[in-house]
Amino acid sequence: MTQKVAEGGFRFIPGVYQYSAGVAAEAGFRLERVRFAEPIPLMAGFARIAAYLDAIGRPKAAFAACELRSPAPFTEEGFAAFNRVYGGVLTEWGLFRDGLNPIARSNVCPEIDPPAEPCFHAFVYTVPDAGAAPSFAVAGSGEAAEGKGDYRSNTVALGDISPAGMRAKARWVLGEMERRMGLLGADWRATTGVQAYTVHDMTPFFAEEIVRRDAARHGLTWQYCRPPVKDLEFEMDCRGIAREIVLT
Repeated sequence: MTQKVAEGGFRFIPGVYQYSAGVAAEAGFRLERVRFAEPIPLMAGFARIAAYLDAIGRPKAAFAACELRSPAPFTEEGFAAFNRVYGGVLTEWGLFRDGLNPIARSNVCPEIDPPAEPCFHAFVYTVPDAGAAPSFAVAGSGEAAEGKGDYRSNTVALGDISPAGMRAKARWVLGEMERRMGLLGADWRATTGVQAYTVHDMTPFFAEEIVRRDAARHGLTWQYCRPPVKDLEFEMDCRGIAREIVLT
């Protein structure tokens, strides 16, 4: 089940407070993705996004998804505190719909040369396009079911970073990507980009679990990052977006 943001031109999968599980452009619109050439600190990033949307004649409601980079994995309490700050800006922008956050999001932590504070890496927005092909962005998911309380109690193969443990984590995450894409009317064949976030070896399961299910049909971008909450070890996101821009 998805819900619409009519003034934004997209629909979303309801998720948890901090993000929706994914977004797709409505008919007559397309999604575009902008990646910052260098990470932009959170509040400055919000300002840059607002200015960018205003410059191209789009409302804040066109903001549909984003990718964040954080210094290190949060404790569950620290993650909740960060999300209140992030969600506060979305509230100020008037983006919540009936108490639901429509903005899809990934938030991961570079293992090498991390930022000093949470930053924006990329964002996604809608533009009108009467002839646009379908486009979508699926939010990042680690190997824990969301919205069921704490992460640790719902984590697949908690603490197991053996090849078998990592395979189990990857299978769960890949299944969640497929579930979310299905709700948006998409599948791996529609993806233009797939990203995996882990500091652990993926080669023992890469061919069988990722390539064979068509999740790397255009290759796979391996970001050497950790998921945003301690004890999570594997995360993915994916998108089907034809136009992407790098903003300096």
